[in-house]
Amino acid sequence: MQAIGVLVLLVITTVIVTSYCVSSFGLGGASDSSISLVGNWQEEIQVQKNKVADAQREVDERMQALTVKVAEVEARMIRLDALGEHLTQVAKLNKGEFDFSQNPAVGGPEELSELGEVYQKPEFANVLDAMSATLEEREQQLDILESMLVNRNIKGSSYLTGRPIKKGWLSSHYGHRTDPFTGKLAWHKGVDFAGKEDSPIISVAAGVVTWSGERYGYGNLVEVSHGDGYVTRYGHNKENMVEVGDVVKKGQQVAKMGTTGRSTGHHVHFEVLLNGKAMNPKNYIYRREKG
Repeated sequence: MQAIGVLVLLVITTVIVTSYCVSSFGLGGASDSSISLVGNWQEEIQVQKNKVADAQREVDERMQALTVKVAEVEARMIRLDALGEHLTQVAKLNKGEFDFSQNPAVGGPEELSELGEVYQKPEFANVLDAMSATLEEREQQLDILESMLVNRNIKGSSYLTGRPIKKGWLSSHYGHRTDPFTGKLAWHKGVDFAGKEDSPIISVAAGVVTWSGERYGYGNLVEVSHGDGYVTRYGHNKENMVEVGDVVKKGQQVAKMGTTGRSTGHHVHFEVLLNGKAMNPKNYIYRREKG
C-alpha cells in the first residue's frame, strides 16, 4: 500500500511538471526541444501508470489469497468449537468452565506508547490476530479436556487383572528357570503365553503407551503405564498395533503374537512392574475383577 502511495505521488508530480512546461513554452510556438521534452514526460507518465496498475493487480491477488486464508481459519474454528461442545457433553463437564460458544476473556492495563500516536493495524490484520487468539484459546481448552477424559478413563479401568491373550496357554513361569539358549539357570522376570502367530495380544488394564518398538532381548515390545507406579510389558510381538502416547482400554489389542527378539517360538512375554521392580504376573492374572 505504501508503494502504491509513492507511485501515485510520482504521477501527480509528473502531471504538475508537464503542465508547467506546456504553459511555459506554449504549444503554438514551442521549439522542437520543448515538444520533445513534453513527449518524454508523457511517456514517463504512461510508465508510472503501468507501474501503478501492476502494483494494484499485485495487491488484489494478495487480498484474494488473504481472503482464502481467512476462510480456512474460520472453518478450523467452527470444527474446533463443534468438537469442544461434543467433548463437553460426552464428559458431562460443567459447560460454564468450558463454554465454546463464548469468545475468550481477555484484559490487562493499557500501556501508553512512547512514540506518541499508537500505530493502527489494518482492519484485516486485527481480524487475523483475533482469530489466532481464539484458536489458541480453543486448543488449550481441548488439551485440558482431553487430559481430564484420559485420566477419568484410566482411573476407572486401570486395575490390573486377566491374561494378555484371548487364546493360548502358559508356557513359562516367573522366577528361576533353565535358559532355553544357554542351558544355564537364569531368572525369568515375566511369564510366557504361547499361541498361534498373529494371535491378538491385549492390554490387561487401561493406560498410556510409553514404549512401542524394538528393545534388546524383547524384540518388538509394547510398554503400557497404568498409573500408581504400575507398568506392563508385552514382548516378542510380530507387529505392534499402538504407538507411544496412545491411550488404550482394558482388553484392547496392542500387538500381534510373534517370535521376534530372543525367542524360540510364537508367544508373548508378559511382565508386571511396580515402581520399576518386577512383580510376579500370576498375582495379577488370576485375581478377581475389582467390584
